[in-house]
Amino acid sequence: MIDLHGYTALVTGASRGIGRACAIRLAEAGADVVVNYVSSRSNAEETAEQIQALGRKALVVKADVSEEDDVRSLMEIIEEELGSLDVVVSNAATGGFKQLLEASPKAFDNAMRINVRSLLHLVQAGMHLLERPGGKGIAPRSKVIALSSAGSKFALPKYGLIGSSKAALESLVRHLTLELGPRGVNLNVVLSGLVDTDSARLLPNAERLLEGRRARSLTGEKLLAPSDVADTVMFLASARSDQIQGATLTVDGGSSIRV
Repeated sequence: MIDLHGYTALVTGASRGIGRACAIRLAEAGADVVVNYVSSRSNAEETAEQIQALGRKALVVKADVSEEDDVRSLMEIIEEELGSLDVVVSNAATGGFKQLLEASPKAFDNAMRINVRSLLHLVQAGMHLLERPGGKGIAPRSKVIALSSAGSKFALPKYGLIGSSKAALESLVRHLTLELGPRGVNLNVVLSGLVDTDSARLLPNAERLLEGRRARSLTGEKLLAPSDVADTVMFLASARSDQIQGATLTVDGGSSIRV
């Protein structure tokens, strides 16, 4: 059993979907959770209520993690209210579904700013809490987990903005690992296949894509759920993953290993 009692975790974009599932799973394992959101406070508060029902602390904080000043303020609030930070789940993302030839410079910049640069802001502003000199903190190593998607590896219709930014995110994690690994921080990526969420249902030909994923699955016909991704995030947040560093773990039921 994975035990995260005493841990403090930050989950960005935790108001719904995969972010909410990760926040709740971490709380189920015993962690107190900072629920970050940028637009829907009511949904974020619903996430917090579910965490509190599990007997854990939940701190709801509005912050645009693509903005450096917001992230600094977020870390200050975490330090003042909870005193520590052991796990960061970088989940907040944007991009929209559009042809690259129709994408404006602003849309491209927004995808890179939110999907990639936000992770850099989080580790830069939170490093004084994440670093583990001399065994500081309840966790021997702190954990940073970034969420990616199959679009980082495969071309999908109208997914170019998101897919290219997720590929950049995975590269950023590998390079950050060189710098942060010796300072007591593990950084890894969870790459999920097509998960059955409200956002996925907005994809062009969503039903066909979901059924195609089901047909290629090597673990049965059940569609991927946010909880499946959250289970892997929970593992990477724990001390049981201390020797997994700079890796990209794929959660897709094996559907991507064959055509």
